[in-house]
Amino acid sequence: MRDYDEITAFLGEWGPFQKIIFFLLSLSILPNGFCGMSIVFVGDTPEHRCFIPGNLNLSEAWMNRTIPLEQDKDKLQYSKCRRYRLDVIKNLSEIFPDPDSVNISEVGQEPCLDGWVYSKEQYISTIVSEWDLVCDNDWKGPFSMSAFFVGVLAGSFVSGQLSDRFGRKVVLFGTMAIQTVFSIIQAFSPSWEIFCFLNFIVGLGQISNYVAAFVLGSEMLGKSIRVMYSTVGICISFAIGYMLLPLVAYFIRSWGALLLALSIPGVFYIPLWWLIPESPRWLLTTGRVQEAEAIIHKMAKKNCVTPPATLFSDFELEDTKSKSKQSHAIIHLVKTYNIRMITIINLLVWMIMAVGYFGLSLSTPNLHGDDYLNCFLMAAIEVPAYIASWLFLQKFSRRFSLSGAFLLGGVVLFFVQLIPPNLSALATVLVMIGKFGVTAAFAIVYVYSSELFPTVVRNMGVGVSSMAGRFGAIVSPYIFYLGVHHDFLPFIVMGTLTVFSAVLVLFLPETVNIPLPETIDQMQKIKGFDCRCIHRIHDDLHKNETTQETLVMVRTKEGN
Repeated sequence: MRDYDEITAFLGEWGPFQKIIFFLLSLSILPNGFCGMSIVFVGDTPEHRCFIPGNLNLSEAWMNRTIPLEQDKDKLQYSKCRRYRLDVIKNLSEIFPDPDSVNISEVGQEPCLDGWVYSKEQYISTIVSEWDLVCDNDWKGPFSMSAFFVGVLAGSFVSGQLSDRFGRKVVLFGTMAIQTVFSIIQAFSPSWEIFCFLNFIVGLGQISNYVAAFVLGSEMLGKSIRVMYSTVGICISFAIGYMLLPLVAYFIRSWGALLLALSIPGVFYIPLWWLIPESPRWLLTTGRVQEAEAIIHKMAKKNCVTPPATLFSDFELEDTKSKSKQSHAIIHLVKTYNIRMITIINLLVWMIMAVGYFGLSLSTPNLHGDDYLNCFLMAAIEVPAYIASWLFLQKFSRRFSLSGAFLLGGVVLFFVQLIPPNLSALATVLVMIGKFGVTAAFAIVYVYSSELFPTVVRNMGVGVSSMAGRFGAIVSPYIFYLGVHHDFLPFIVMGTLTVFSAVLVLFLPETVNIPLPETIDQMQKIKGFDCRCIHRIHDDLHKNETTQETLVMVRTKEGN
């Protein structure tokens, strides 16, 4: 029995058609980089203080005394959320022209009842200054980011099912349209609530687009190209889009205009509809054999090769359809001790990895130096990280490559807190190294997870692990928010979690140069003495149950 790869081997691995598909599908991921991370600038918090109405007729000297001074970390600065009671200040200013003759610190304080004044030094406007997401409402900033990741989580649930039902190509371009259209609408959001809802829709469209492109490329490219496509191809394209974000944001300082500028390029992807075909694999599983054969013939023509007279035999078509109908419930991911432990470790690793990756990406405002340069460096470091992950996958074991990437990322984040304030550039370098490690782990874990799970539950296993990562992404804005209390607190938390992941990965089995498991029983055994003992007990119990069932069947036959 030949599989699809053997049947289409005559096309070659890296012909003109494969190169075009590799490039176009990678190109389709470009907007995901700058749209997904735009909240770094769109949701940043400018310097601010309470607004003092001009109708009080206060002198300049008294105006400068209306805001109390507070100790913030290691420096004294004007309060961002409190002011002295203006009625008292008004009365005192009429009696004492010189505020130095009054002990103003004894005057009662009140919240910013008339709103806030925001610095225009870096931004014309952000969603924070637009809707006053500060002080008692400062939780709304991280929530705006989490709304996007909740959409990503919802997209993870539905993208696979939609892709299996309607096709890879339809979902790819449909979700690209959703991302583009709703991003444009989002630029004109009249309220914070509408902005969050639209951010949810954009997140839903973005992950569905990413998954569809990942699956479509994996199904159309040869075995030797798939790892390069999943690491170097779509990942570096995402990183390039991410690198473009600070370049655009540097020249456009208004949040609405920035979102609009980042959304418009999606319109230019419409011509790709006529250049990217549907997946022949998917067409075969749905019984659309003639369409699949027509696409394969076009692929052969593009690669200047002659296809065989008969591509698929009736028996091979029936086998393909029967395999596509086989289904396993999610309970199979915890059916045996071995797969249960592998699933649990995968869920934890993916969740922590997402916390680290998005926590670092969103922590740009916490770094010393220019925000735009720091964001660019955060994006640029991903390119060598993805290339390194591809090389690691080619040369080294999966387990130690992933654990080493996590360990590198976690350890350097611990050292950030030890850097003195006068060496802030060194702290930024360490954060970049941490981002390198976590990003490399992000690319490796996709390949590793797909090899850990057997064929019968592979898509489900990777899908559930990916959804765990989305929960980590939802939490990540609040990890970044810890920087309000201490600049280095987010890095301490992320460093601890990342090192913990590095240890967890060592308990997983190795998969390099080992045939992919087809069934749950063929899975590699998890590491650890306790696991082996428990697994042996489980096997003995399973054998005893099988023996008892056999005896019952024999007795039944003898009785008949």
